[in-house]
Amino acid sequence: MKLVEDVVSVPSAAGGIRTAVIAPVGGGRWPGVLLYTDIFQLTESTLRTARRLAASGFVVVVPEIYPHGAVAGVALEFDDAGKKAGLDAAAATTTAAFDADRVAVLDWMAARDDVTALYATGFCLGGHLAFRAAFDQRVEATVCFYPTGLQNGSLGADDAGSLARAGDIAGRLLIVFGSNDPHVPADARLRIVEALYAAGHDDVELHVYRGGEHAFMRDVGPRHDPELTDLALAEAVSFFAARSA
Repeated sequence: MKLVEDVVSVPSAAGGIRTAVIAPVGGGRWPGVLLYTDIFQLTESTLRTARRLAASGFVVVVPEIYPHGAVAGVALEFDDAGKKAGLDAAAATTTAAFDADRVAVLDWMAARDDVTALYATGFCLGGHLAFRAAFDQRVEATVCFYPTGLQNGSLGADDAGSLARAGDIAGRLLIVFGSNDPHVPADARLRIVEALYAAGHDDVELHVYRGGEHAFMRDVGPRHDPELTDLALAEAVSFFAARSA
C-alpha cells in the first residue's frame, strides 16, 4: 500500500506539537493510531516503523514527545549525547504535561474526517505513554512495546503512578517485552501483570519474546532483531484489526 505523509503542528495549550502523519493514499477512512516514539523523538528509524504500520491500513500519527522544550524539533542521534538529551528532556517534563499533550493529539485525531477509531502504541518511554493514552475512554485498543517505568512510576519529572490507574483502561491491551530487557526484567514484568490483573484486566495479552533485548524493534544498532520486529508488528496489526472488524 502506498502512503502519503506530512508534518503538521497540532495545537495545544502549551503550543504546537510537531507531528508526523502517515496515511494510505487515495483518501478513504481508516483507524487512527497514536504512535509514541522512544526518547529519541522523530527519527527515521521510528518513522520507518510507522510507515510499515500505516501500510497495513491505518492513519498513523506520531507526535514529538518533547514538543515544548530544548529538544523540540530535534530528532536525537542514537549515541550517548542523544540518549542524555532524551533522558534530560524526560526528566524536565511532568506527567501532567505529557497527559495534556496526549489529550490535544487525541482530540485532533478524533476530529479528522479520515479517522474511524482511536488506537495507541509506543516504544520504550513511548510504550509507557501509550499505556497512559489507554486511560482515554475513546482509545479502543493499545499496544505497548517494552514500556519502561510502568513498574515503578518512572516517566518524567515526577512519579507517574500509571499502574495505580490501570482500572481506568476500558479498551483492550497488548504488551510486548523482550526476555533480555534489563529495563523491564522478569520481576518488573510480574509486577505489571499483577497490577493489571488486580485492576480486573485478566484478558490482557502479554508477549515475552525469547532473546529480545530492549529496543529490539529499533532498526539501528546491535540490539535490532528483524525477525522479532516482524513478529511484533504482525501481532500489533492483528490486534488492532480485530478491533476494527
